Amino acid sequence: MVNYRSVLDRLSRPTSPIIRGSAAYGRTLEAILAAVAAGPISPDGGTRGRPAFTLLLVGLLCLAAMGPAWAQFQVGMGSRIITPDPLLPVSGGMGPTAAVREKKGDLLARAMVLRSDRQTVAIVSVDLLGFPSVLGNRVRRLVPEIPAEAIVIGASHTHSAPDCYAFPDGQGGHTGDLDYMSWVCREAAAAIKDALGALQPASLRIATGEVQGKIAYNYYAPDLYDRRVNVIQAVTAEGTCIGTLVNFAIHPEVLGADAGILSPDLIGPLRDRIEAQAGGLAMFMNGAQGGMITADNRDLDNPSDTLRGYWHDRRTWDECVRIGQQLADEALRAVKDVPLQHDPRLQCRSRAVRFPVESAQMWAVVAHSPLNYPRNEDQSITSQINLLTLGNSQILTIPGEALPNIGFYLKRKMRGQHNLLFGLTNDAFGYILTRVDFHSFPRYEYVSRVSLGEMTGEILIQEALQMIGEQ
Repeated sequence: MVNYRSVLDRLSRPTSPIIRGSAAYGRTLEAILAAVAAGPISPDGGTRGRPAFTLLLVGLLCLAAMGPAWAQFQVGMGSRIITPDPLLPVSGGMGPTAAVREKKGDLLARAMVLRSDRQTVAIVSVDLLGFPSVLGNRVRRLVPEIPAEAIVIGASHTHSAPDCYAFPDGQGGHTGDLDYMSWVCREAAAAIKDALGALQPASLRIATGEVQGKIAYNYYAPDLYDRRVNVIQAVTAEGTCIGTLVNFAIHPEVLGADAGILSPDLIGPLRDRIEAQAGGLAMFMNGAQGGMITADNRDLDNPSDTLRGYWHDRRTWDECVRIGQQLADEALRAVKDVPLQHDPRLQCRSRAVRFPVESAQMWAVVAHSPLNYPRNEDQSITSQINLLTLGNSQILTIPGEALPNIGFYLKRKMRGQHNLLFGLTNDAFGYILTRVDFHSFPRYEYVSRVSLGEMTGEILIQEALQMIGEQ
């Protein structure tokens, strides 16, 4: 006969600190206690006549002794190369693509899969200008192991990669390679499956730090940008790094589409530096980098307009390396001494948001691209927005390039100790402005024209605040 009181006392003090903080373990123990309270127990404290209950108690006792081998928070990383062979022309936006003669680094699809006792989430980064939902949904269909709404896919926004929008060229054709896009979808799905196969018990370090040095600036107003870098780093029980995710708002356009080079731009050196210094795999998710938070490759000794404060740029691979490595060093500095979070809470929520398309130029892409973008009869599109809770952080996805004032505002309203924005994620349809900025002054003429419409920013803010309020 098992004495349930001694068993429950043992269960309340599991050997592993990870198990002690496990939400799953706590809920299971609460269920046992409730069962004890509800059922008849023999006077001597035993469970005579209740063999199933006895087995349940003994089984849970064994699980408690197993420590990290018991079900707990897990992380896996996966990676696939998506460099086209032979090389394809690259796209910096709507308009003609540019021929390339060489590559500098490989384009990658990277995946970080997070799993708790109740939830599995995949975060995917692809080295592309953008990755619209019509392609993202292809990837999701190839990974039935994870709910579609729990797969978030973001583009790094390198301006040195092939077009994955299939922009109409106005002559009945388009600027993309459909076979390449299909292959990228398969490889991105394979990266997620690789990460699923690599899942292992993990703890997290999550950090926010202010970067120092000449890394980014706002081309329209140099000092108006978010200097905060956010870092999520997963480590094993032995302290080995599994993977590091860097979240920062920046245009990876040091080289630009006209350099004749296919490249992940500064993101390649950033990943390489982190992996050399910390181990594991590194990945990058962009932030609210619209209008126009770009890499600071200015040649400050060579101004182009001293009155307006413009400089000529250094568009070289060496400058990609400098900026990427400096951002990597700042990210690692931010996360270096952060305490580990064992069994962090993981929750993924999503909602479909409808955005009117007022721009004739943007609607032409939706209506005439051979990708057959999903669209609504009222000339609108529907995008997925996610709000993730991960330990003491919140992550909000943005389906485009939000301007920095929107990014600052949303971060201020979020409820995490660390608040991350994943821009160009789940969709990538142009700039996102508030209505007071939309077509209000000449400097924003371009970003207004390459935007879905005047209300895009207002709708995003309203829907995001509702999700945050419901959390």
